[in-house]
Amino acid sequence: MKRSHKALLRGLIGLALLGAVLALANPARVWAQLRQADPVWLVAGLLAAIASNIVSALRWRALARWLGADMAARDAGRWYFQAIGLNALLPGAVVGGDVYRAVVLKRAGQDTLASTWSVVLDRVSGLWMLCAIGGLGAAACAPQLAPVLRLPPSAFIALMLVGTALWLALPLALPWLLRRGSIRWLAPLKAAIERPNFLSQLGWQALASAAVQVLSAAALAAGGLALGVHIPPAAWAFAIAPVFLMAALPASVGGWGTREAAAVAALAPFGVPAAAAVGTGVIYGLYQLVQGALGALAFGLPGRMSRE
Repeated sequence: MKRSHKALLRGLIGLALLGAVLALANPARVWAQLRQADPVWLVAGLLAAIASNIVSALRWRALARWLGADMAARDAGRWYFQAIGLNALLPGAVVGGDVYRAVVLKRAGQDTLASTWSVVLDRVSGLWMLCAIGGLGAAACAPQLAPVLRLPPSAFIALMLVGTALWLALPLALPWLLRRGSIRWLAPLKAAIERPNFLSQLGWQALASAAVQVLSAAALAAGGLALGVHIPPAAWAFAIAPVFLMAALPASVGGWGTREAAAVAALAPFGVPAAAAVGTGVIYGLYQLVQGALGALAFGLPGRMSRE
C-alpha cells in the first residue's frame, strides 16, 4: 500500500472512530456541553497546555545538548511548536512532528545520530513519566478502578505501586544494557552515559517530564471543569495515561477519535457522562490545534543557527 493511501486510511479510521464515539455520546448533548463551556476554565486549560509544551521544548534541548547536539532555547521552542502543528495536521499522531524535529536539528549542522536520539529519548521520557503518574493516579483511585479488574482494592494498590516503582527504575538499567552492545547507532547514547553527569541528567529529565505531565493533566482537567466535570485530581492523574497514549497512536489525524474514545473509557468509572467525556477530549484536541496554528505562524522565521 502506498504511503499516501496509508495516510488516507489512518485519517478515515480516526474520523470513523470519532463519529462512532459522538454517536454513542449523542452529538446534540456533546454540542450542548461545548456551547455552555466556561471561558475562564477554557483559557486556563490553554495556558496550561502551552506551558506544558514550553517545558517539553526545554527538556528536548537539554537532552539534545547532553547527547552532543546543540541548539538555542529559541530554536528549540520554535521547532517544537512547528512539530505540534504538523502533529495536528498530518496522519500518524506524533510521528510526523518527531521526524521533523530530528530533520531540522540535523540540517542545523548537528550530528545525525545525536539529533535522532534526542527526539526518540525525548518522546520516551515523556511516555515514561506519563505511565508512572498514571500508575500512581490509578493506585489513588483504587475504589473506582479495582472493581473493573475484579480485584480487591488493597491488591490493586499494591500492583500499581510495585509496577510503578519498577517502571521508574528502568532507566537505571540503561548503562548496563548499552555496555553489552557495540552497535554503531548506539554510539551517542554510550558516550553520554559514560559522562559523570548521567544521574543528574536523568534527574533533570524526570523533573521536567513530571512538570510536563502535571501541566498536561491540568489542561485536560481544566477542559473538563469548563464542562462541569468535577472529579478528584487523582482521577485526572490516572486519566491522562490512557487518553494521551491513545491520542499518540498512529491510527488517526491529530489523535482525533482515539483521544475521545479513551476519554469516555477512562472517565466512566468516575461517573462522567459520555457527552462530557467526549467534550473534554475535543477541548484538549482544540488546544493542540491552537498551538499548531502558533507553530504554523513560526514557519519561515529565521533562528540563530539557521542565520549562522
